[in-house]
Amino acid sequence: MPSPSPSALPAAAAPVEHYENFPVASWLCPPRLRPPIAAIYHFARTADDIADEGDATPEARIGALQAYRADLAAAARGDTPSARWPQVFGPLARAIADFALPEALLADLLDAFMQDIAWTRDGRAYADRAELLDYCRRSANPVGRLLLHLYGERRPEALAQSDAICSALQLVNFWQDVSVDLPRGRFYLPLADCAAHGLTRMDFKAFRPLAPVPPAQAAIDLIADEVRWARALMQEGAPLVHALRGRIGWELRLVVQGGLAILDKIERQGFDTFSRRPTVGKTDAPRLAWRALWM
Repeated sequence: MPSPSPSALPAAAAPVEHYENFPVASWLCPPRLRPPIAAIYHFARTADDIADEGDATPEARIGALQAYRADLAAAARGDTPSARWPQVFGPLARAIADFALPEALLADLLDAFMQDIAWTRDGRAYADRAELLDYCRRSANPVGRLLLHLYGERRPEALAQSDAICSALQLVNFWQDVSVDLPRGRFYLPLADCAAHGLTRMDFKAFRPLAPVPPAQAAIDLIADEVRWARALMQEGAPLVHALRGRIGWELRLVVQGGLAILDKIERQGFDTFSRRPTVGKTDAPRLAWRALWM
């Protein structure tokens, strides 16, 4: 399943390869918040593994996630979860008790995982941007809201800006991973946007990564529009970096710049993410740090 941020953020943000770039207990994070952030990360990463790893059927994956959801409910109530995932729900139960983590936000992540499995299995597609953003509301936005909760930030404006950043990061991940998702039956391009460029989902059925035939110009133009949408959404949320003081503000600057850097690379390769997946690596870290400094 796509994760809620683009790959390869700078080293300062302590990226992880599997559940891409959830900022886990980095040196920018206050020591007292490292255990709950790590607990949230392991909760999300394990759910990602259930949803995406191995050769289980979609039905088996959904069933396992439903059991995982039941264990989350038990942990939130203060009851003993099953013995199936002790490494997850032991630390998470402590984090919920110590920091009053909202169960609903954690449950939203699981709901998004289950939707992704079911929609891919059934060959469903998102009708328009509003429908895709509703998916992002559950797949990405809870991460930002959980972190703001840990930092004691409750202002509605800050939550809305966090949602914009997280949804933008999810969209960046989609447009970055077109060459990975299409062969696996994952389709995140809104059908209304496709239609605006004279395309249907069937036009992408024969896609093969690294094919010698370049994608049609209409498909390139579609990705260009999606990139502009993601960039506008990121810029809508970016003022949050100035509202959050201290370490979280600096970490968020790096997250925002990491997402924008991926969009820049997509643009530099002519918006063709059908043929090549752009990434940001360690060599980009100085540039991102400089941009973060001057935000």
